[in-house]
Amino acid sequence: MGVGAVTKQPAVYILASKRNGTLYVGVTSNLVKRVWEHKQNVVAGFTRTYQVHNLVYFEQHEDMRQAVQREKHIKKWNRAWKIELWPSR
Repeated sequence: MGVGAVTKQPAVYILASKRNGTLYVGVTSNLVKRVWEHKQNVVAGFTRTYQVHNLVYFEQHEDMRQAVQREKHIKKWNRAWKIELWPSR
């Protein structure tokens, strides 16, 4: 791989607007790029509308299929369970 090459690593992540604020669960193959996009309001949608930009949790997966399956699973959870995932609350 050359200098600046990015390795794709599927990940599920949770963003929060602030402490005890709005939550967003997402999945991506490039976590650094995706979080930057959220913070810069690059894409119109939920996170831009509600200013949900703070990465509070992520987990990496072997492949995108696993990551998408986990994202769907976490999205069904209640808020308290999602917050329990965070290492520092």
